[in-house]
Amino acid sequence: MSKRKGISLEEKRQRMLSVFYDRKEFFQLKELEKIGSKEKGINAMVIKDVIQGLVDDGLVDTERIGTSNYFWAFPSKAVHTRKRKIDELEKQLEETQRKRKATDQSISKAQVGREDSESREKILQELKEKKSQCEKLTVQIEHYRECDPEVLQAKQQETQVAKDAANRWTDNVFSIKSWCKRKFGFEESVLDKQFGIPEDFDYID
Repeated sequence: MSKRKGISLEEKRQRMLSVFYDRKEFFQLKELEKIGSKEKGINAMVIKDVIQGLVDDGLVDTERIGTSNYFWAFPSKAVHTRKRKIDELEKQLEETQRKRKATDQSISKAQVGREDSESREKILQELKEKKSQCEKLTVQIEHYRECDPEVLQAKQQETQVAKDAANRWTDNVFSIKSWCKRKFGFEESVLDKQFGIPEDFDYID
């Protein structure tokens, strides 16, 4: 049992492939599970996954005939599959090398004119000073922003809206006071005291 547990996945794959290569027959899954377990020392419970992995990698072919699935593989199939894989990897390598070469060329072009020199250092220092000056001016502009004509105009409009609203409410208060005096005969001073209305309560000019 311990020997079976120690078999790696790759070893299981190779052992099951050897079943196909040696016998050159067509198998159902149950047959493969029996052979793999008895002759190759592989746990029958994992053989299905091993076979499926070989099918996914193109090393084993499968076909459904009637109600059963059959599996087969020949050494020539493996050779072609490996060759195709090698060709794909070589193409990927060529593409990667091409992209790297193009990137190196772009970097080289970008570095032109950026070589360390006294002139470049002077320009970079001036750029740094200009950026610092720009940041200071931005802060000053923000301080004076309240004096901006557009900002002042907007505040004046907001103030007028608030003033109109306050006077509308003032008018409503006077109307209610007048109605209370007529309806209930209350003195104005009593109403002011009862509702906390100050003596200087009036419209805003």
